[in-house]
Amino acid sequence: MAFDLQNIVRPKIYNLEPYRCARDDFQEGILLDANENAHGPVPQALLNTSLHRYPDPHQIQLKNAIAEYRNKTNSCDNIKEELTAENLCFGVGSDESIDALIRACCVPGKDKILVLPPTYSMYSVSSSINDVEVVKCPLIVEDNSFQMNTDAVHDLLKKDPLIKIVFLTSPGNPTGAKIETSRIEQLLQSWDKGMVVVDEAYIDFSGGSTAALVNKYPNICVLQTLSKSFGLAGIRLGITFSSKEMSRVLNAMKAPYNISSSTSEFALKAFEDSSLKAMEDNAKKINTEKLRLLKRLTSLKNVDDEHVGGLDANFLMIRIKDGDNELAQKLYYKLATESKVVVRFRGNELGCSGCLRITVGTPEENDILFREFSKILAELTAA
Repeated sequence: MAFDLQNIVRPKIYNLEPYRCARDDFQEGILLDANENAHGPVPQALLNTSLHRYPDPHQIQLKNAIAEYRNKTNSCDNIKEELTAENLCFGVGSDESIDALIRACCVPGKDKILVLPPTYSMYSVSSSINDVEVVKCPLIVEDNSFQMNTDAVHDLLKKDPLIKIVFLTSPGNPTGAKIETSRIEQLLQSWDKGMVVVDEAYIDFSGGSTAALVNKYPNICVLQTLSKSFGLAGIRLGITFSSKEMSRVLNAMKAPYNISSSTSEFALKAFEDSSLKAMEDNAKKINTEKLRLLKRLTSLKNVDDEHVGGLDANFLMIRIKDGDNELAQKLYYKLATESKVVVRFRGNELGCSGCLRITVGTPEENDILFREFSKILAELTAA
């Protein structure tokens, strides 16, 4: 395979020189180069912070910490080259990372992306904003596996050379199913006309990240976030792993100070040894609770006795009464308005008729969910 990134990334973006900002060269001393306010921040409670200074535009210390952790937890075989800071680019959440990849690779009004529904809707939203057409190739839903239909994807890519990005959500949202790495590698080996983007927002609940593959295949990008397993949704940090060449492109595109000092500070603490252990322990607790909650919910009358999709994320999906969307919607609404327990109705997604997606909470929250769920479901079906 003769993959050439210059044939994928838009020429003006590939050749883009990153904006040179005040903190590229010097970050210490009497800083009179960036038109900051030397009197410090307001309110007064923030005077002992450095929030009046622009943040580090490169975040090398944080990138090294993340790369080191992912190297330790790498499950991919035969990867000789380890991840380094040069493989990473940060975004304000994964949504900014998604948008950057589309802008880098797709000419507006011409190129296309491929998505595999049911999947995360932001791929399509970002494509619409960038005037990029969305092509769809459904996941395999008939056997409840929600795996990539590799043959169908290959056929579509062969027929349509304008597709420049394939977005794979693994583990999937709302499916909860991890895409088999062998299927991803098969796609990487057979297609050199664009980028394969693997969105791993929930990977710490299943393990087996594909991040290390960016140093084996130049045509893969892997997205991760601190919003899920790390419990840091509020700091908005998205991570893109890619080849060093692609990382250079993405870092040249980004706004110079897109990651705040506060975000960087909290993220660095999250990758300390004690924090990483706590994250892993919490992921194990969530996985244990997930199975307990699933067993209780699927034992109820008018709930299918098998979950929908996989169990590789921090949520599960169950189907109400053979796919009864009307009943599922009523249950969802009453749970939110009467019981103040909010889940997500997903019955309009492909292969998810009558389904509710339920995030796994604390044991106490899950007990309340089950109590209210069973009570309202019984009331609705007795009427």
